[in-house]
Amino acid sequence: MRNRFHFLPTYLKGNIVPSQLKYSIMIISEVSYLGNLRTAAKHLRSKDTIITDAPIDNNGKGQAFSPTDLVASSLASCVITVIGIYCEKHDIPFQFCEAKVEKIMGNNPRKIDAINVVFDISKNEWDSKTLQKVITVANSCPVGITIENQVSIDLKFL
Repeated sequence: MRNRFHFLPTYLKGNIVPSQLKYSIMIISEVSYLGNLRTAAKHLRSKDTIITDAPIDNNGKGQAFSPTDLVASSLASCVITVIGIYCEKHDIPFQFCEAKVEKIMGNNPRKIDAINVVFDISKNEWDSKTLQKVITVANSCPVGITIENQVSIDLKFL
């Protein structure tokens, strides 16, 4: 996995231009350790900050999202965003969506085994054809595609 980023130090020094890279590089955040198993991730464009905390079952206080909570929640956010983009492009009214996210951790090694998300999109009053198109698009979310071979994903739509 390390080889994917072998150009990064050279790129950061200005010795290579993005067109020479196999991968697109976007530096999006700065993450700092705050002590007590907490981090602060600052989004460079907006300056928004997300605090993470180690979960209670892994020596933390559980007072903020854990890094793995963010992965699971990012899947739901990505799906909703992809639905929104599709609806905007096709002039489909999209006014409501809520997601309940369940993350299942495994041991040996400690990792996310499964993410189950239930999306309530019932208040959008879509016909069955539109609903099927939206669900198809939802399954093309980049976060889901990135982790699908590593994590069991179950998306349900109400």
